[in-house]
Amino acid sequence: MATHPRRRKITPVKRFIVEDRSMEPTLLPGQGLIAIRSRKLRRNQLRVVEHPDRPGFWIVKRLGDHVVHARWMLLADNSSAGQDSRHFGPVDLTESWRVVLKIPQRWM
Repeated sequence: MATHPRRRKITPVKRFIVEDRSMEPTLLPGQGLIAIRSRKLRRNQLRVVEHPDRPGFWIVKRLGDHVVHARWMLLADNSSAGQDSRHFGPVDLTESWRVVLKIPQRWM
C-alpha cells in the first residue's frame, strides 16, 4: 500500500500600514498589520478589504453583523474619524484579508 505525503496548503500573507484614525484605539496610524487570506469569518474579527466605492483603496474594519451570503457590515472602532458600513452598506468579503498580527509603531 502506497502512502502519499500530505500536501500543505500555503496561505497567502500580506502586510498593510494603518493610515487613518478610524480604528483607534485598537489600531493607530503608522502601525503595521500582517494579514492572511482566510474564509473563516467571525463577528469582531479585524478584516482588510478594498473600499467598495474606491477601487485600489484598502480599509481595515471590524466585522459586524452577517447580512446575506458573503456580505457583512464593517464597523469602525472610532466612527467619528472614518467611514464604515453605515456609510457604504454591507460589503462582500470573499476577497478580504484577516488581520493576524498587529506590529507596534516603534517597530515600523
